[in-house]
Amino acid sequence: MSWTDERVELLKKMWGEGQSASQIAKELGGVTRNAVIGKVHRLGLSNRNSTGAAKAAEPKEKPAVAAKPKVPPKVQPKTEPARPIPPAQPKSADSKPNLPARKQIIPAGQPLPPQPSANEISPEALAKVNEVEKKAKRLSLMDLTERTCKWPVGDPATEDFWFCGLSVQQGKPYCEAHVGVAFQPMSARRDRKR
Repeated sequence: MSWTDERVELLKKMWGEGQSASQIAKELGGVTRNAVIGKVHRLGLSNRNSTGAAKAAEPKEKPAVAAKPKVPPKVQPKTEPARPIPPAQPKSADSKPNLPARKQIIPAGQPLPPQPSANEISPEALAKVNEVEKKAKRLSLMDLTERTCKWPVGDPATEDFWFCGLSVQQGKPYCEAHVGVAFQPMSARRDRKR
């Protein structure tokens, strides 16, 4: 299909009347909606207005006059009045510094990973873990490295929570004792449950 002068005039007329590209394509036949949109843009008809086809049919020979860009007015940021700082409470020599109370830790909706129960751990491994935890470095999350045991001990919502911190076994995230607890064959755990 080629754009004949007659088809182009029909396109301009229908576009000026406010008909959609789909309606124009259907009326012209043998042309898609996207082809109509492309032709409209190439003809410079993309802005519809009340004068319709008369204004759209004008040739684009007039040089465009560059309009001065409008500068938006400067908006002053809103400021809030200063809040008074509460007076500092005197510290006594034996008191701890006044720290803000810790916010309650609310779980993010994900349960903690399942920890093996005592009856799932072999007695030897359990004894070894108890001995190792006496020697543990008791690291915080920020102190962990790729060479420290990442076995969690305690409730993460309390201040008594810590990580083992001993040297890890090659290729594992835990020390030798905690690897013995974490990586047990399923059959051995199942047998101890019975």
